[in-house]
Amino acid sequence: MTANDLLELMNKRQSVRAYTDKLVEIEKLQRCLEAARIAPSACNAQPWKFIVINKADKPELHAEIAKAAASAVLGFNKFARQAPVLLVVVRESPNITSKLGAILKDKPYTIMDIGITVAHFCLQATAENLGACIMGWFDEKKVKKLLNIPSSKRVELILSLGYAAKDEIRTKIRKSMDKIVSYAKY
Repeated sequence: MTANDLLELMNKRQSVRAYTDKLVEIEKLQRCLEAARIAPSACNAQPWKFIVINKADKPELHAEIAKAAASAVLGFNKFARQAPVLLVVVRESPNITSKLGAILKDKPYTIMDIGITVAHFCLQATAENLGACIMGWFDEKKVKKLLNIPSSKRVELILSLGYAAKDEIRTKIRKSMDKIVSYAKY
């Protein structure tokens, strides 16, 4: 793999909000999970747990989680019910060094770590020709109840995963480099 291959993969990655009915092969799902598992984290805390809800295996549970992800009022995340796989990302307690560092430096390392592992998952999904969407809007209490997640834990994100209904890669609208990069001073 060349540096350009990686940049091309990153440019190909996008939020997919429409899926086909095609099931996600277990081997592809496992590689996405492995990519997430090997992600770096502060002090190697690995403060995450992934709960996979496969529509083919648990259609009723999948429907309930998708319903918890959707907002009837605002119309968010209605596409979740189409996705063959939903992945619930739970924040786990960090190890003592990561926790102490977060307190001393006033930085939310566990949240950063969740972002890194989810990025790894989504990039691997793109490499597998799968689409994914990261959802932060959902009924956390309902999700926790449906999945028996302890009240002391936080559900940070839900990801949808499957084959995109459209092959089109949308043009990315991003700030220009001069707006986001400076050298040696702010």
